[in-house]
Amino acid sequence: MANKDNTAYVWKDRKRTLFGLPLSFTVFKLTEEKLYIETGLFSKKEEEVRLYRILDLTLKRSLGQRIFGLGTIHCCTADKSTPEFDIKSIKKSRDVKNMISDMVEAQREAKRVSSREFMDDDFDHDNFE
Repeated sequence: MANKDNTAYVWKDRKRTLFGLPLSFTVFKLTEEKLYIETGLFSKKEEEVRLYRILDLTLKRSLGQRIFGLGTIHCCTADKSTPEFDIKSIKKSRDVKNMISDMVEAQREAKRVSSREFMDDDFDHDNFE
């Protein structure tokens, strides 16, 4: 999927609302390296999270979401500006979560980043026994 700026998106969806319809001004876009969350109608905001910075993914599905085939993916990151965010009310949420998880691991391997690099910087390694 490419758009007008020639960015190849692996996945793109809109936050779903009533009855699972895409009547929202929140758009989620995924490339090989980044996740974008675009919100707003008149005043737009775009957040960007590099995939290798995502630490944890959790799938949440309320009864109403399950009825309409939706789910919300909660993400915890090592990003200072966006430590946590939700990919809210999307279709095929389990498949998307698994795809993001696999892509996170691939990006960590490609950039040679381990989860140890995201540990607390205040930890005193010299005095650890």
